[in-house]
Amino acid sequence: MATEKIQDVRRMTHWPGHMETDYIYTLGIAGERFFKEIKENGKIPGAKCKRCGQIFVPPRLYCEKCFDKLTDWVNVGTKGKVYTFTIAYIDIKGARLKEPTIYALIKFDGTVGGLVHKLGEVDICDLRVGLPVEAVFKPQPERTANINDIKYFKPVK
Repeated sequence: MATEKIQDVRRMTHWPGHMETDYIYTLGIAGERFFKEIKENGKIPGAKCKRCGQIFVPPRLYCEKCFDKLTDWVNVGTKGKVYTFTIAYIDIKGARLKEPTIYALIKFDGTVGGLVHKLGEVDICDLRVGLPVEAVFKPQPERTANINDIKYFKPVK
């Protein structure tokens, strides 16, 4: 029974089969605005604090430093730098990938935070922390207001 109070973990029970959970995940005000800007304008926005000047990417509603409400939005551009990266050789199911996938944390100058995303058009031998990269967007009609509207980040030539 789901309301059973467990007093001794050695006597825990389980239920075979499927346990349904119903929930709705919403992006929130900042998330919706962030993805709308990517979809409609091909720009990466940040939220800027009027009090301390911090710029957050992805945007938030409140400053993590001084707790002021964030109402100013700025375009942080589409270029950043690789802060760290990892190379995946197997997929989520444990199968070997035909080509490795490179994931990186991209940081934008003058901002707090960053975006975790794929890297493309890059040779593994050229990977390094600090590598300048820029966003490659899907064509505007194909965008659906999510992080995958950015196909990947590629090295700046």
